[in-house]
This record gives sequence, C-alpha cells and structure tokens, in this order.
Amino acid sequence: MPPQLYFFVSIAFAFIVWGIVAMRYIWPKLCLLPRAAALRPLLILHSFRFIGLAFLVQGVVSPNLPSAFAYPAAYGDIAAATLALLSLATLQSNAGIVIAWIFNLWGSFDLLSAFYHGAQAGLMPGQLGAAYFIPTFFVPLMLITHVLAFRILLRHRQAAEAEKGMDLVSAH
Repeated sequence: MPPQLYFFVSIAFAFIVWGIVAMRYIWPKLCLLPRAAALRPLLILHSFRFIGLAFLVQGVVSPNLPSAFAYPAAYGDIAAATLALLSLATLQSNAGIVIAWIFNLWGSFDLLSAFYHGAQAGLMPGQLGAAYFIPTFFVPLMLITHVLAFRILLRHRQAAEAEKGMDLVSAH
C-alpha cells in the first residue's frame, strides 16, 4: 500500500474514533453546562495548537517539507492557540464570546486550509517526520471539537433569541 493511503486511512480512523469519543463522552457533558463552562475545556484543548510550530523544526520534520505547507500550518496554529487563550481569559464577557466565535471560525479555516496547502504542495507523509501524529491524531480531534464549539455557540445564541422573543410576548 502506498504511504499516502496509510496516511489517509490513519486520518479517517482518527475521525471515527474521536467522533465516537465526542458523541459518547464529551458532548453529553458539555451540552448540560452553561455556555462559558462548556467552551472552557474546548478552548484549553485548542491552546495546545502551538504544537503546530513543530512543522518549522528541521529534525522533527524533513528538510524537504514544503514551506508552502509548513509556514501557513505553523503560524495558523499559533494564531489559533493565541485566540483560544484570549477567549479563555475573557470568556465571562460578551467580548470573550465574540473572540470564541473568531477563534472557532479561524481555527476551523486554518485546519481545513492546511489540508488544502498540503495537497497543493505535494506533501508526502514521510516529510512530516515526527510531526506525522499532528494530522493523523491531533487534527481530527481539533476539527471535531470545533464542531462541538459551533454547536455550543449556536445553541446558546438560539436560546438567547428565544428568550428575548418570550420576553417580548410577555411584555404585551
């Protein structure tokens, strides 16, 4: 089997397994919590995205790792980690929720664009070296938790809008 196939099978299995973990163990707990409390563990998890800087370290990755992949992936991840920490620090305020939205939009875009940049640059799995675990283990978890964060943000937004609607009805 070619290395590309092993790579994609690994990513597919990670999505399946992390999806099961998220739906069976993570989501049932998070959906019971208030918005800030539900977002907190997801933001903490995404604060580890500084690990993407490994794409810039020769010896961890092959010197042949395409820079068209490495630089956007590394700097996109550090930006996402920074936004996650900033949101975490301000989560109890409206500004923190806005930053959580920005983080979630940016972080999702960053991960999806890394797949695109990797494909466009002709990335070969062996070029990732020790960083192979990032797209095959960590990225599926990050994408799934972005989906959970969107659900939390949208659910609480819809609940707030419904509550405002009820206030308007009861005021008349």
